Amino acid sequence: MSTSLLAKRGADLLHDPLLNKGTAFTDTERDQLGLRGLLPPRVFPQDQQVARVLESFRRKTTDLEKYIYLISLQERNESLFYRVVLDHLPEMMPIIYTPTVGLACQKWGYIFRRSRGIYLTAADRGRIAKVLRNWPHADVRMIVVTDGERILGLGDLGANGMGIPVGKLALYTGCAGIHPAQCLPIMLDVGTDNRELREDPFYIGTPVPRLRGPAYDQLVEEFVQAVQVVFPHACLQFEDFGNANAFALLHRYQDKVCTFNDDIQGTAGVTLAGLYSAARLSGRPLKDLRILFYGAGEAGIGIGDLIVDALVAEGVPLEAARRQCWFVDSKGLVVKSRTDLVDHKLRFAHDHAPVKELGAAIEALKPHALIGVSGQAATFTEPVVRLMGRLNERPIVFALSNPTSKSECSAEQAYTWTDGRAIFASGSPFPPCTLAGRTYVSGQGNNSYIFPGVGLGVVATQSSRVTNEMFLVAARELAKLVTPEDLAIGRVYPALTRIREVSAAIALGVAEIAYASGVARQPRPADLPAYIKAQMYQPDYPDYK
Repeated sequence: MSTSLLAKRGADLLHDPLLNKGTAFTDTERDQLGLRGLLPPRVFPQDQQVARVLESFRRKTTDLEKYIYLISLQERNESLFYRVVLDHLPEMMPIIYTPTVGLACQKWGYIFRRSRGIYLTAADRGRIAKVLRNWPHADVRMIVVTDGERILGLGDLGANGMGIPVGKLALYTGCAGIHPAQCLPIMLDVGTDNRELREDPFYIGTPVPRLRGPAYDQLVEEFVQAVQVVFPHACLQFEDFGNANAFALLHRYQDKVCTFNDDIQGTAGVTLAGLYSAARLSGRPLKDLRILFYGAGEAGIGIGDLIVDALVAEGVPLEAARRQCWFVDSKGLVVKSRTDLVDHKLRFAHDHAPVKELGAAIEALKPHALIGVSGQAATFTEPVVRLMGRLNERPIVFALSNPTSKSECSAEQAYTWTDGRAIFASGSPFPPCTLAGRTYVSGQGNNSYIFPGVGLGVVATQSSRVTNEMFLVAARELAKLVTPEDLAIGRVYPALTRIREVSAAIALGVAEIAYASGVARQPRPADLPAYIKAQMYQPDYPDYK
């Protein structure tokens, strides 16, 4: 890449993380750009800078220290940050996203150094578009927005939840190559019902109870419409909203603007892909699986809906497809006779006697797959997992709650309690487990396998909508990339080292759907696969000439 002489020079250039190369500026560039004397004299190419970063990173003694170090690097040199992340993704992802990002959000007011993204409050009513125009980059293509009410499995963290949009967008760039200048994290700071946070002197948000009702809806409506005006080509991803708002906002805007909810749809895509792979291991196809969910919130219902779509596409009647999915919530089995069910659970409320406990539900329904999306740690107890193993030769056990501290069980527990027969996946990573001389490498059912590729396909085609069919094709494409070697060690997802290949394949599938359904605004290129790959940002330094 060759870049003409920049408008920015000297210290201004060094302070722009999108342009800064640090000690990699050549002698010629230092003379031309007014950098002579502002840097140490020795020139270090990017690969040597990466080595220095890794040396410093690995000397940190806690994951939170590693997180702070990487975010500080991102704030001063984005190309170097993404080169480190991309080349060492299995090591970096647990730090920049789950599980460490959860702890970072909890400590956000204490580790805050430099603001990143846009913060909007209820006081901005009537001027949201004006506030959005303060963002320095006009060509925004991907926005991740949260109101902080349900951060991972950690609950209401208010404005401290900004770490989630920041982390998600880092994965959009690292995993799928969406240019960092096209990414915008946004926090809708509408207060928090977390009293401890409101009383914390270092809490960065508005220390008031959470805005609710019509006032909240009006604020979100103004925000969504302002995005259409200020960033007309942007895809808007809703992230970590409370259950009621998450479903309501998706229903309200899905067919009106380019938007999706990753907690509902992205989680569904990655879980469906894992079930496709599990079917290859168990020999029982998806259409024959009976699935029990522990947890009936955004993630669980979203997964159920996409599974139903997949089954219907295979010819299973709609009601029969829904009856393959059963849910246990905090009150017990979701059944028709209950009078306390919210709207999004009703389509999965089946005729059955009431059942209070998870173990009793397993005994009654005899599921082939148990999927944990509860946010409740250690709820897949030894009796529960052993029961799944007694009922199934290859029990499918997905403990998907994040972060690791909220996981329903560990990989080691699932394998140990089933004598190595479990087909296991988790939301956060677990180390390999050796049992009876065999080593199992469990799959991480992380949304990062799905949402970056979906976003890339949407951005590349300038799609005006994000459709449910896009997540169905994303799940299929992801499952196709699972190799026999992956399955042999128990992994139901490809290695993270292949994430850009995965994202490109998903983006291509999404693009095909966008063109076939008429929602693409970008003319179809002659060579769509090559076009998709050409859109992927590479974190290489430009030559400034």
